[in-house]
Amino acid sequence: MFIDDIELSMDVSSDVRDDVNINSFELKQNYPNPFNPSTVISYSIPQNAFVTLKVYNILGNEVSTLVNEQKAAGNYSVTFNASQLSTGIYFYTLQSGNYSETKKLILMK
Repeated sequence: MFIDDIELSMDVSSDVRDDVNINSFELKQNYPNPFNPSTVISYSIPQNAFVTLKVYNILGNEVSTLVNEQKAAGNYSVTFNASQLSTGIYFYTLQSGNYSETKKLILMK
């Protein structure tokens, strides 16, 4: 028995996509939202920069630091696992230099 037309494919995810020209910082809405227990947060940075991405509870207390490092220009995605947190509203903030943007995410268990 011969098998001739086999097509193999593999899904590979990358933290950086260099094929896109990025002109400005952008923090995208997490997906899915609401989520349980994890969600993906995507963002873009236009040039090499030190970047922080942090998650805060409704009281403004930091609950997680997702990114705290120098990054090359590009598109990035990070998974936030909130399995140890309670149901509620949280906020995530991307900061780099003078840029800062915050968005809301909802954890529903």
